[in-house]
Amino acid sequence: MKQDKTKLGRREFLRVMGASAGLAVAAAAPLATEAAAATESDAEKKKARYNPNAEDVKNYYRVNRF
Repeated sequence: MKQDKTKLGRREFLRVMGASAGLAVAAAAPLATEAAAATESDAEKKKARYNPNAEDVKNYYRVNRF
C-alpha cells in the first residue's frame, strides 16, 4: 500500500510540474510578441515578404522537384 502512495505522489508531482510549465510559457508568450511588434513600422508590416525569385526559394523547388 505504501508503494501505491509514492506512485500517486510522483504522478501528482509530474502533473503539477507540467501544468506550471504550461502556464509559464503562456504567460511569457504575449511579452515576446509585443516586443517584436513594437520594433516594426507600419511600412514593414505591410511589405511583401515572399519573393519567388529569391535564391533560397529557387533552391528549395529545385531540390524537391515541385
